[in-house]
Amino acid sequence: MSEQLLQEEGIDTRLRWLMLSRVAIVTFLLMVTTFIKFQKTEIFPEKALTSLYALCAITYLLSLAYVLLLKFVKKNRLNIYIQALTDAALITFLVYITGGISSIYSVFYPLVIIYSVLFLEKRGGLIIASTSGILYGSLLDLEYYGIIHPINALAVHDYDMGAGYVFSRIFVHLVSFYIIGLLASFVVEQERRVRTLLAEKETAFDQLDLLHRSIIESVETGIMTINRQGRIKSFNKAAEEISGYAFADVENKDIVEVFPGFAEVRDNTKEDDDRRSPKKRYNIEFTRDNNNELILSCLVSTLKDSKGKRIGDIVIFQDITSLIEMEEALEKSKRLAIIGEMAAGLAHEMRNPLASLSGSIQILKRDLQLSEVDEKLMQIILRGKDQLDHVIKDFLLLARPAPGDRETVFVKEIIEGVMESIQYLPDWNGDISVRLEFSDNLGVYANRTEIREVIWNVVMNAVQSMPEGGELSVETRKIYDGAQGESLEIRVSDTGYGIDDRHLDKIFEPFFTTKERGTGLGLAIVNRIIEGYTGRILIKRGVEKGTICTVSLPLIGRSS
Repeated sequence: MSEQLLQEEGIDTRLRWLMLSRVAIVTFLLMVTTFIKFQKTEIFPEKALTSLYALCAITYLLSLAYVLLLKFVKKNRLNIYIQALTDAALITFLVYITGGISSIYSVFYPLVIIYSVLFLEKRGGLIIASTSGILYGSLLDLEYYGIIHPINALAVHDYDMGAGYVFSRIFVHLVSFYIIGLLASFVVEQERRVRTLLAEKETAFDQLDLLHRSIIESVETGIMTINRQGRIKSFNKAAEEISGYAFADVENKDIVEVFPGFAEVRDNTKEDDDRRSPKKRYNIEFTRDNNNELILSCLVSTLKDSKGKRIGDIVIFQDITSLIEMEEALEKSKRLAIIGEMAAGLAHEMRNPLASLSGSIQILKRDLQLSEVDEKLMQIILRGKDQLDHVIKDFLLLARPAPGDRETVFVKEIIEGVMESIQYLPDWNGDISVRLEFSDNLGVYANRTEIREVIWNVVMNAVQSMPEGGELSVETRKIYDGAQGESLEIRVSDTGYGIDDRHLDKIFEPFFTTKERGTGLGLAIVNRIIEGYTGRILIKRGVEKGTICTVSLPLIGRSS
């Protein structure tokens, strides 16, 4: 195994654990030795106990040296070889001082072989196994030939040590060392392969999970999963944006607590575990924390495990509030279009006879000598004719767009002209104070007559709402609308009696009016004209009293 791969597997940490384990084993051996000494048993002579103390001390010193060696010798394989070979030598010395051929401490050799395989793979393990066999065999040979004598003399006199017995001990230990090394190598290799395969699978799974999460988090549709008890288990980013809740706020909550309208949906989707059901779509009402009422379209499908058993549901939902509003507006526009076409034709047919009647009345008036009473009756007829003609004119303007070329129209000039003209009308009250504020002389690309009609109607409504006087404010400014880009905003506010909240949804409907002499066509015409320019109009109550009307039109240029 390369040095880089060893570092990747955290060999530094494992080396420290190895040194800590060695210290723990030696400490245990020291405790056993101390216990034997205080019990004054004859298992080991005093000389053997002294040697055991010395061995423990040497091991502690070597452990300290290994720690220092890690800082100076950066090659971990070399560190491991040094430690393994030293451990084999120390175990040989331990065997020598505890009885030689009769010592039970030869069982420590396999521990060194096993950890050598773990760190150095098969080749390193076999090298340490060979070294251990050579050291152990040499010790027994030297003991057999009388060159050295074990410190524990009791083991020597227990039996007559023959050549066959010594050879068999060496052979069994040597074979067992190699078998342990090979088995440990096989196990380590298999473990490494499994770990590599698992790492590959984990990488693939992480990539798949990342792709899955990216897809789930990127879609603009809310996706959540619930278990069989109806508790929320997952909540994507779009779901958080639509609902206004973070996943941490709704995790493990009952879905009905978060989406009260889902109670009926859940009752309809209760099924047996083994029953398959088609996906169903439901529309539910939902109120956000800011009291915005939304309509959510929910698609509910069964969530099953690998065995096909139902474990919950997947709920996919979208905010279709604007879509519902668009559908309603479209349906309303269709109805109004049909009515408008019929009414326009009817108004046109009424206008021709009305013109004939008006002409005839004018001729009769010119040729007849009328009394004072008859003259008043004639004036009433003529005023009624003018009023009908004005209504028909407004109605045709509402039903059919007025023809005319578009040009760059400077709204400031039109507002000033309207304010100058409107002060001569009977509805004007001298106690009305006027405040005009223009951000700049901004222009829109439109029909001058239509823009004047818009401003005239809006300002006239403000004036008529202040029969006893008040304050009239007209302001213009440039704004940036994300949907329209740069727009011109015209803001007209008054301090009149205002509009009842019950009427705000009806003010743009034709013939709806709260005035005694109103026709209810002024704001309907304004709304139709502004829609033709893809603009917007908003009318609302003032902060304290009065009404605020805001009109925005796409801005095409400016002039200083």
